[in-house]
Amino acid sequence: MKRILNGLKREYPTAKCELAYRTPFELLVATILSAQCTDVRVNLVTPALFGRFPTAHDLASADPREVEELIRSTGFFRNKTRNLIGMARALVEDHDGEVPSEMEALRVLPGVGRKTANVVLGNAFGKNEGITVDTHVARLSGLLGLTTHNTPDKIEQDLMRLVPRADWTLVSHLLIWHGRRVCIARRPRCAHCVLRTICPSAFSAAPRTAARHR
Repeated sequence: MKRILNGLKREYPTAKCELAYRTPFELLVATILSAQCTDVRVNLVTPALFGRFPTAHDLASADPREVEELIRSTGFFRNKTRNLIGMARALVEDHDGEVPSEMEALRVLPGVGRKTANVVLGNAFGKNEGITVDTHVARLSGLLGLTTHNTPDKIEQDLMRLVPRADWTLVSHLLIWHGRRVCIARRPRCAHCVLRTICPSAFSAAPRTAARHR
């Protein structure tokens, strides 16, 4: 694991969350919107959303139809609207409109699971309570032989045992950046991969890659 971390750190020294945000509230909203949606699309939508509803108090009293129109392009917009408004109301009622910095307090908010809580805690509050497991992290963890599991909670537990706690937030960014730029699901660029000499999947893919070019 140390070689993987060091290689990815050298390759992506500026790796960070690619959702645009200024406050914990904005990051929480953006992360909820990112479900089944790209960060690029979310970043296109949130400026108008935050301009109209800059705080939890504003969003808590929002007209659902207006929110739906603002976030429609992120997909599943009706369900996301319910979660966003419900989350904002819970913040107002239980936390004076502020985003809590504790895992359990975050997880009981509408639309917030462990993955979203890890994103907010790690990036907005600098707290390494867990490891965010999205589709890239899950896929690369399997390819690199870091886990044999398929469910996010079990993958997270495997990674938490392997990765130093100080790197729990960072390792997600490193794997996500690598998954988006090099280890792309449908067209992996193994020849350009900084981990190609230690990745089990790179070895197994080499003969197939060569065969395609004969």
